[in-house]
Amino acid sequence: MKLLKLVPDHTNLDFMRWRNLALILSLVATVASIAFTFYRGLNLGVDFVGGQLIRVSFPQPVDDEQLRSKVDSLHLGEANVQRFGGPKSFQIRLPKPPGGDAAANNVATQVKAEIEKDFPGAKIESVDTVSGKVSEELASGSAMAIGLAMLGIAIYIWFRFEWQFGVGALLTLAHDVAMTLGFFAFTRLQVDLNVVAAFLTIVGYSLNDTVVIYDRIRENLRKYRKMAILPLLNLSLNETLARTVVTSLTVLIALGVLMLIGPEVIFGLAIAIFLGVLIGTYSSIYISSPVLVWLGIQPDSFLKSDDKDAPEAQPA
Repeated sequence: MKLLKLVPDHTNLDFMRWRNLALILSLVATVASIAFTFYRGLNLGVDFVGGQLIRVSFPQPVDDEQLRSKVDSLHLGEANVQRFGGPKSFQIRLPKPPGGDAAANNVATQVKAEIEKDFPGAKIESVDTVSGKVSEELASGSAMAIGLAMLGIAIYIWFRFEWQFGVGALLTLAHDVAMTLGFFAFTRLQVDLNVVAAFLTIVGYSLNDTVVIYDRIRENLRKYRKMAILPLLNLSLNETLARTVVTSLTVLIALGVLMLIGPEVIFGLAIAIFLGVLIGTYSSIYISSPVLVWLGIQPDSFLKSDDKDAPEAQPA
């Protein structure tokens, strides 16, 4: 039986031909994502802003404005009503009432009673309450976790390879995180602790792909000391292309199934990782590798003087 090969042997794509165009597009998209995120902000969940989150499901589709007016009539504070995975499921976010758990339970009871008047069969799926202090701690802790993860990864690659590789990895990770943040700011999907876990997963996946490519580049820098840097990068990318394609494709298939038929509560997690894998695959080719060219790396940059005169291997 002949094995299926998604990438044929001896593939020789000229990735570096488009490196400047990719740089311009990536730079514009990254700046736009960061600017839009600051301008519009993220739709932070109750985990980060505090308050009460009530998830309701209905036996039939419900109009957003009609549901919002019903909740507002209770005068419980500014209500944020959003669809949650379909026309029959909603999440209602309210300010946390003073008075502790008893008051929070009373609010949930009022909302349930008011909704059931006009929507028989409505079901309260869950009620989550988070205080303001806890939400601030969660927000700062999440941001610190992502930042320290990126910094630690850059330092590791610096010592594992050279400082230029560390800079390339950090720029790649920043690009991936910024693009994913921009997507959430544009779509207004809720950002909760599940999405933070997705961001950390994106950082790890992007790093994994980048390290594989960097390791092959380093090997080829030692083998082909007189080859020009652009052909050497193309050779390294083509040699790792089959692994990159197969890994990304299998992960995307699994995430696609989760997005389509998985539980609604992990939809944000699944779509964040799905987007992150797509962006990470692109950036590992068109961000991490071209950065080495822009930082002035040449095939003999890391060779000792007596190694430069040794005979050079020839690519197969």
